[in-house]
Amino acid sequence: MAQGWKSENRTKSLPEVHASIPVSETGSFYKRLLAFSGPGLMVAVGYMDPGNWATDIAGGSRFGYTLLSVILISNLFAMLLQHLSLKLGIATGRDLAQACRDHYSRPVSAVLWFLCEIAIAACDLAEVIGSAIALNLLFGIPLSVGVCITALDVLLLLYLQHKGFRWLESIVGALIFVILLCFAYEILLARPEIAAVLGGLIPQKEVITNPDMLYIAIGILGATVMPHNLYLHSSIVQTRDFAHTDSGRRNAIKFATIDSTLSLFLAFFINAAILILSAAAFHTSGNHQVADITDAHRLLDPLLGATLASVVFAVALLASGQNSTLTGTLAGQIVMEGFLNIRLKPWLRRLITRLIAIVPALIVTILYGERGTSELLVFSQVILSVQLSFAVVPLVLFTSDKLKMGAFVNPRWLTILSWAVAGLIIVLNVVLLVGTL
Repeated sequence: MAQGWKSENRTKSLPEVHASIPVSETGSFYKRLLAFSGPGLMVAVGYMDPGNWATDIAGGSRFGYTLLSVILISNLFAMLLQHLSLKLGIATGRDLAQACRDHYSRPVSAVLWFLCEIAIAACDLAEVIGSAIALNLLFGIPLSVGVCITALDVLLLLYLQHKGFRWLESIVGALIFVILLCFAYEILLARPEIAAVLGGLIPQKEVITNPDMLYIAIGILGATVMPHNLYLHSSIVQTRDFAHTDSGRRNAIKFATIDSTLSLFLAFFINAAILILSAAAFHTSGNHQVADITDAHRLLDPLLGATLASVVFAVALLASGQNSTLTGTLAGQIVMEGFLNIRLKPWLRRLITRLIAIVPALIVTILYGERGTSELLVFSQVILSVQLSFAVVPLVLFTSDKLKMGAFVNPRWLTILSWAVAGLIIVLNVVLLVGTL
């Protein structure tokens, strides 16, 4: 046991799939990278969920391409934080929730667990509502019925994990490919101005000075850098059966980081595509108040002049929602087991995590209908952003502690950069709370 930890970690993270995928220390670079590929895509899913759609559509329709820079910066933050997350899991054999349980007192750990459950509920809420909206747009299924249908992903997750973790990764990868194709088609139809898109990648001071823009910008940050993804990534990298030596861990961290970074570049393209589509289709045509997925779907056909545009949009939304519910449910299991060390049957754990999301979503859809669910989507992302600090600070703290990390402790430059990112996230959230109150 490393000196920095109070107790031996006797429980493996996700024990049913822990070290279940063999990797080789030899072979070509690409063969070894392929063995580690998969967790990055599962994490990237959280960066393109329906909550992102709501904030990106609102940002694009109201402010054109200006907030593209926020998506870019958020993704760079994500790449850094996901690297720290996977490094914690590989170097210590603990996921972030297990590390928090060991490091903090029981009351502090309980508070962190509760805040994390709120974040997962907010995230799941966005995913459940997004899937229900997609089913409504494609098949006319009422929102309340669509919310209930999304509960079936529990059964799908159980089946896929029983078949092997690679099956789950393959399904997630295939759905991401569907989303990518859909948005490539939409962007071709929208024909955005390339110069304006490139200009949007340069940060503008009005993002900070304009309160309305800042609110959506922080929503985008919350939708992009997902708190539960930090817990998820630190766990699922341990599904690889790498050598538990310094050399084996170093190789695992290298290949897992490449996998994560490439996957997050893919997520950046999809996120940016949503905002670019919204800016090109709505902002330039004077439809500045489109902040609703349903309105966006309704307006796409007449504005882009293609009958398939709205259908492709809804298909991408459904793929996004279903993908995100799979990884969100998995994150719920990791958090509950890591913080509380409760051992429940897999179907019961997943049923609990789904109910935490489905019950609030069902209440909102019944009471408020489409408009209420759309407003809730954006608000859920702001909740995620506020909670983000409570996941980022422990992560940076642990990975910067030499006693806990040993040879894999963050170098000084990375520690300084990580604390700067954590500080910026905290400051932005304080500004948001003061402005909102």
